Amino acid sequence: MELPRDAVLLRIFVGEQEKCGHKPLYEAVVMKAREMQMAGATVLRGPLGFGHSTRIHTAKILDLSADLPVVIEIVDTQDKIDSFLPLLDGMIGSGLVTLEKVQVLQYGTKKKP
Repeated sequence: MELPRDAVLLRIFVGEQEKCGHKPLYEAVVMKAREMQMAGATVLRGPLGFGHSTRIHTAKILDLSADLPVVIEIVDTQDKIDSFLPLLDGMIGSGLVTLEKVQVLQYGTKKKP
């Protein structure tokens, strides 16, 4: 699969405890992206954050939160991201979803001379 230089980054901010059916939401989103043959997806777990509620979620030992921030990033073409958004809308109950244009400098393994 090739990815054009001009692409789109879909970034999804949710809590680690959010669910989609019986699965963690972040796992369900990544599996759906893979099923739709998106270029790739990554889940990042945050040690500290807050969202709409302004409640702090932290990984500090004395203040351990069971619902740490999670960011799911998916990069692909505008068309593929656009076709993914309606599915995503049906999966997410709360969170933040952003889009930004990105330039892909490398995707996959470089061919050695």
